[in-house]
Amino acid sequence: MSDQQLLDPRAIRLAEKAADRDDAIRRCGQALVDIGAAEPGYVDTMLAREQSISTYVGEGVAIPHGTLAGKDLVKRDALAVLRFPEGVDWDGETVTLCVAIAAQGDGHVELLAALAEILLDEDQARELREATEPETVIRLLGTIQEEEN
Repeated sequence: MSDQQLLDPRAIRLAEKAADRDDAIRRCGQALVDIGAAEPGYVDTMLAREQSISTYVGEGVAIPHGTLAGKDLVKRDALAVLRFPEGVDWDGETVTLCVAIAAQGDGHVELLAALAEILLDEDQARELREATEPETVIRLLGTIQEEEN
């Protein structure tokens, strides 16, 4: 992993609005593209992933990420955290927080496991869903580091 942060403050957007699930995913993907973590085409693989299997994980949180085919479009591993205070209809569930993942290789497996640990802690999960300051997100997710190979 390079010395670039997994969680770039520019990819923390806490007052987003989205018309629907796909719009939310596009916004997540765009955040990853904006910080140079992924090629624009990666966004389409995130939408494709959602078509095949929902990335909703419960508690108002979704973890959109691309398909295996999309790995070639990832320049470096990164997270984007987007909060939708008004909520987004996600196949009948209401999502207020998306943690989008761009990962090369198997990095996303470690990232998902680390994220799951935080989201399974009710207090941490609530704090993350209600975060209005990037510092809060960085404090909660800043501990997520990938294993050095």
